Amino acid sequence: MMSEGCSFMKGMFLGGIFCLFMSMFGTFTPGPQGDSHQHHHLKPVSKDELQKLSEAQMYDLTQQVRVFCLIMVTPKLLVYWATANDTWSKHCDKSMFYTSESSKALEAYDLQEADEWARLRKAITHAYENAGDLRWFFVAQPTTFAIIENLKYLVLEKDPSQPFYIGRTEKSGELEYVEYEGGIVLSYDAMKRLVEVFKDEEKCPARGHALWKMSEEKQLATCLKYSGVFAENGEDAQGKSLFNKKSVTSMISDSMSKNPNDVVESCCSDLAITFGGMAAGQMQVMMYGVYRLRPYGHDFHDSLTFLPPKDSDND
Repeated sequence: MMSEGCSFMKGMFLGGIFCLFMSMFGTFTPGPQGDSHQHHHLKPVSKDELQKLSEAQMYDLTQQVRVFCLIMVTPKLLVYWATANDTWSKHCDKSMFYTSESSKALEAYDLQEADEWARLRKAITHAYENAGDLRWFFVAQPTTFAIIENLKYLVLEKDPSQPFYIGRTEKSGELEYVEYEGGIVLSYDAMKRLVEVFKDEEKCPARGHALWKMSEEKQLATCLKYSGVFAENGEDAQGKSLFNKKSVTSMISDSMSKNPNDVVESCCSDLAITFGGMAAGQMQVMMYGVYRLRPYGHDFHDSLTFLPPKDSDND
């Protein structure tokens, strides 16, 4: 009995050391070893490059970039669901709300799935199979506010038949992933590879086999990494992030505290695509500020115009 007790205590001690090691050195992530991929910083095309194009070429480009928005919702987030439906999602060429269970209040595709990772997999598969001629996909939470025209500008000259996985990147151990709160952009080829690797339970399990549960954003990155698709950080020419997991209010507050003499410049990119953690009222204010408020007589001299979807009642 004494020997068994000592063995038990030794196991507890070694287990504690292992947990401490894991907490110090990051989350272990399964995936292909020895990958030499370098972290990419993806920027939109410059104004100088655009000016080299003819009006006909620029028009053709704007017509080719069309976005399918996947917005993941649950009935308990009904107010955010309703607000996203009434605001920025109208600027998507196609938007689909994917829910864990049906609701009589709003229209959505019921995936009949409570597990968040399994639900995201089903939503991605459904969107891919029903994309038609759409070649760019944007995955968002209902508390995310997106400026779809800026997203289109970022991917304007990118080829969707190549694997793109874009957003605000973070690193956990050896895994680089895109933060879910800031929104996730996927090209058609990345979606195609994802749907294929979903079929491989060893590389991309639907329920996960780890002792601890990974977040959806990390599981998505792991499956994409197995498919040869790597996270890329979306940023402007000054290196400012285009995808933000914080709200505008929070970012301005942080900037006022850290850089009181240069609040706006140190806060956000002029071409920001997303802000996360938004309250419903903040989204309505953002719609007013982004799409409605204009100084009379001021011309922004934009080279491109992204037209709203046909028959859309957006702002």
